[in-house]
Amino acid sequence: MVRTRIPPSPTGNDLHIGNLYTALINWAYAKKNNGKFIVRIEDTDRARLVEGAAQQILKTLHAFGLDPDEDMIKGGPYGPYIQSERLELYKKYALQLVSQGDAYYCFCTQERLEEVRQIAITEKKQPKYDRHCLHLSAEEISEKLEKKIPHVIRLHIPEGKTSYTDLIRGTITIENETLDDQVLLKSDGFPTYHLGVVVDDHLMEISHVIRAEEWMASVPKHVLLYDFLKWELPVFAHVPLLRTPEKGKISKRKGAVWVSWYLEEGYLKEAILNYLALMAWSHPDQKEIFSLDEYIQVFDLKDINPSAPIFDVVKLTWMNGEYIRKMEKGKLKEEIYKFFGDKYPEDLIERTLPLIQERIKTLKEYDEYAHFFLEAPKEYEIEISKYKELFEKTSSALTEVSDWKAEKIGEVMQKVALDLGIKNSEYFMAMRVAITGKKISPPLNESMEILGKEETLSRLRMII
Repeated sequence: MVRTRIPPSPTGNDLHIGNLYTALINWAYAKKNNGKFIVRIEDTDRARLVEGAAQQILKTLHAFGLDPDEDMIKGGPYGPYIQSERLELYKKYALQLVSQGDAYYCFCTQERLEEVRQIAITEKKQPKYDRHCLHLSAEEISEKLEKKIPHVIRLHIPEGKTSYTDLIRGTITIENETLDDQVLLKSDGFPTYHLGVVVDDHLMEISHVIRAEEWMASVPKHVLLYDFLKWELPVFAHVPLLRTPEKGKISKRKGAVWVSWYLEEGYLKEAILNYLALMAWSHPDQKEIFSLDEYIQVFDLKDINPSAPIFDVVKLTWMNGEYIRKMEKGKLKEEIYKFFGDKYPEDLIERTLPLIQERIKTLKEYDEYAHFFLEAPKEYEIEISKYKELFEKTSSALTEVSDWKAEKIGEVMQKVALDLGIKNSEYFMAMRVAITGKKISPPLNESMEILGKEETLSRLRMII
């Protein structure tokens, strides 16, 4: 059975947009193959833990419809699904590796390790552990353990080469001499990523390890661990990292690395997933917009392009606008109402959507076009004092209108413009700014109908 997983670390505010990207791929591949998608929380970085982050990650995945089949809350046959509750397992296999001669105790202090690192840098060599503790005798090790001297357990890298096959990138071979004797078990009893991920992936029967390319450098160490423990290798598939249009990493400066930022900016979950699906992959029919169900049907890991995809917020915004324009009005009304809380009454959203839906690209933009329905403008984008006569005559003419409908309102204003000898473009610009405060707004006549006669006249009188 296909079993995929993501192992996020609860060290941030929310799920990273890059993690949502790899979660989507893992989830879709599992669904396509009638498999299972697992979320395992890697909370071994104790210094950077954020309280509640693990729950927020699961909440975000649920909101996007990427529900795991097994996780720390649902449980499952291979739990616990949080590493801090699996420490005895890591210790067991670390000690097994020591007994086999494939790992060893290291009692070096941080000061000594830093000294070794600085010497390597000075000599322009790759900083690596110098194996100072590799050849300690059994008696020396026993004595240090009895004295409870702080220690770690390190992987003993053998001579030779290590090869593995990546589903996306082909066969990769590494010279073992380039690898460091990686710490597997830290002095606090917690595993490093390398031991934890191999033990957990094996015990949870993960069939496909699909993750970001930044972990490729670690794979040879993982392959050695699988070999030492006589475990079958999973299928490896390393997807390219998302890049900005400037070819850099997605910046944390504006919070745009977190999924929550995109939701707070008014991007739809469906549009975000659709856009992420197109990162490093193309629909076989060259479609840009498609459903999650269709994605599952046509997606194949082998079709992923290893080149770094560009995550362009401008393109995402365009796609989000396409989703908004195609959305059924009742559904869009619900989305806008939820987004703004109780700021906008549902009936107002319903009446204004026909005027605004085609204009906005995010839910947040609705406020830019609809805010004037809630309150009269306090500022105006043009100097309106010179149009006093225009507003006086328009106010007087509109006062006589009994059938307050957009068509009738438009007819009356057309006549006022004609009587004043003002071009329609100038007249309606002045009226638009008087009513909305802005030079660009939803259709004026319809907006005035929604505002109502009393409110419209009030706004005109306010500036006369």
